[in-house]
Amino acid sequence: MTITRANLHLATGDSERRAGARHQPPGDHVERNPGLPLDLDLVLAQHVNKSAAERRASTIPTRRTVKKQWQAAWQLRAITLIDLTTLSGDDTPGNVRRLCAKAMHPLRADLLKALGAESLHVTTGAVCVYHALVPTAVDALKGSNIPVAAVSTGFPAGLSPFATRLAEVRESVAAGAKEIDIVITRAHVLTGDWNALYDEVQRFREACGSAHMKAILATGDLATLTNVARASMVAMMAGADFIKTSTGKETVNATLPVSLVMVRMIRDYFERTGYAVGYKPAGGIRSAKNALEYLYLIKEELGDRWLRPDLFRFGASGLLTDIERQLEHFTTGRYAAAHRQPMV
Repeated sequence: MTITRANLHLATGDSERRAGARHQPPGDHVERNPGLPLDLDLVLAQHVNKSAAERRASTIPTRRTVKKQWQAAWQLRAITLIDLTTLSGDDTPGNVRRLCAKAMHPLRADLLKALGAESLHVTTGAVCVYHALVPTAVDALKGSNIPVAAVSTGFPAGLSPFATRLAEVRESVAAGAKEIDIVITRAHVLTGDWNALYDEVQRFREACGSAHMKAILATGDLATLTNVARASMVAMMAGADFIKTSTGKETVNATLPVSLVMVRMIRDYFERTGYAVGYKPAGGIRSAKNALEYLYLIKEELGDRWLRPDLFRFGASGLLTDIERQLEHFTTGRYAAAHRQPMV
């Protein structure tokens, strides 16, 4: 069956969950989060019952399923939410240009035709690269409206001198990056120095200027879900446009329990302030099935409006390949070898 624009827009269902009692869900235009003064009472009030969070997260893959053309529509939606990423030491201008070409045309023409989705102009949400390759990506994506995201602030450890990290942010913005993925100093969280974390993220936000800032919490390094909740709240108070799980370089990256905690902090912040903050799980999300589980989580906890690129992204490199394989199976009844959907 043809995947129409209506299918894609409504791939997450036709119900709209009210995100909060005090505020209506965001409209088409999302006002940027300006941040607010640090409220230590609110930060320290956050406590997470790990067992309860894990039990709730374990129900997400079983509570909702989609089949046939609706599953294909969800998978197409997932493509539009991917920050197509390459963060390897052997990155070159050539492979970044090929990645950008893939971002602009993420599905083979024959698959789009078989899906009836040629008119949807499906692209990925962004391309994410190291600072040195920002000019290459900006040039390769010229005319596409796909933003370039740069990892910054001493990615992935975030332990270079603070002035150097600030300068890196400014240089990435000057080079044309429209989004900056910053990393926090994990020690501020582990020692409970919330003032230092707030000041750091706020300074990074100032350096970003008009570029949207995604605050990477490196949740696999934060020890407890309570720390994840508190760090999420502080980052949003400091003006983060998105909060992001991981660099992809930690031993443990995105998980559903961690994501549950972070999206509930986003919901709480929205209910208190009316400002919608985005969410980006990153690291380890490689299968279409796993990606759909995150979409189910967002739909149930935040509502359909968060399932658009301005409020949700996947940080992924290999995810697109599996989604392509699933869509080929939908159209032909057969799984293709991965080399039929080359990434670069």
